[in-house]
Amino acid sequence: MKFTRNTLTLAVAAMVLPAVAASANASTSFIANSFYDQQHPHSRYGYIEWAEMVKELSNGELQPEVYTGTVLLAPRANLQGIQDNVVQVAHHAAIYTPSEMPVANAVQELGFNYDDPLVAILAVTDFSLNNPTQLAEWEELDIVYLGAYSTPSYVLFCREPVRNLDELRGKRIRTAGSTVSAWVEQAGGTPVNVPSSEMYSGLDRGSLDCATNAPNDLIDRSLWEVAEYTTLLPTGMYWSGPQWGFNSGFWASLSDEERDVFKEATANAMTRMIVQFLNASESALEEAAAHGNNIFQPEEDLMASVETFRDEALANVYDKARDEYGVEDPEALIDDFIATYEKWDTLISEVDREDEEALAELAMEEIYNKLPADYGIY
Repeated sequence: MKFTRNTLTLAVAAMVLPAVAASANASTSFIANSFYDQQHPHSRYGYIEWAEMVKELSNGELQPEVYTGTVLLAPRANLQGIQDNVVQVAHHAAIYTPSEMPVANAVQELGFNYDDPLVAILAVTDFSLNNPTQLAEWEELDIVYLGAYSTPSYVLFCREPVRNLDELRGKRIRTAGSTVSAWVEQAGGTPVNVPSSEMYSGLDRGSLDCATNAPNDLIDRSLWEVAEYTTLLPTGMYWSGPQWGFNSGFWASLSDEERDVFKEATANAMTRMIVQFLNASESALEEAAAHGNNIFQPEEDLMASVETFRDEALANVYDKARDEYGVEDPEALIDDFIATYEKWDTLISEVDREDEEALAELAMEEIYNKLPADYGIY
């Protein structure tokens, strides 16, 4: 499909939407999509507020039309939606499309080993915009990656207390990703791979005994109603795939100044998004407790099982990247990510973790201002 600054014609599934066209003052309209509901941090800060920043920074020249939830695209369909120009920018979780994004998923295997989402979101962005193997994957997919998301550490929401290994054994646990699923099996549970949107119904009807997800879902998805017991066991973070993935033709049609607007808006939205996500998770735990939710720290044997598995996972991550995901040089890929994470661990230690403006400036200085002028032009 040919792009111009005057007209973008979009087809959505079997439904034809009105043409997205430039107004009389030559503004560029486009569609942005996040499959999370509008109150989720990835939508609220990452798309709704981000869109307002884009409009403001471009003096109205860029006009986003934001969709949230699944009204436009199902979670697994966002990659295809970007490629087909159904949307010009969208969030896409790579764990939904492992065969299309093997590199991103190979790196995600490290998510079980880290527990600082602020470091992760900046390290993943830096890595994903600069590592040649990861860049080649974006180009092959014909999308332009502009920034990351990261969740807080996932914890356990359960119908019954799960404080130790004895209480975990035999439990059917909703997981996301192969590493945490392998840990659940080793610990004596049964991993169940269902979307996060099905956690409430699964816990409610008893097809799930527990679910792993970020603590904010206790309130955002009302899980406190169906999971009376929360265990603060860190079971990994998720960051695979773009928070902002652009249609390559749309990106190429923009001026340098417009692309700079997107970079600045993304740096600001990304850092605000993760700071607010962490705050929302803390608030959710407090609110759930007020509703009568029982919140536990894991007992020693349960925590030890996670720590032991982290060591095993780190030792096996190279073979897994090669054998399961087909990465030709897994040592170079994984070691580059680990070095990037360590770099950002140091950089973040020098900044107030609650200062969104300072964090955004750091992201601009260390990441976006260093991108080549033709970044993403294939």
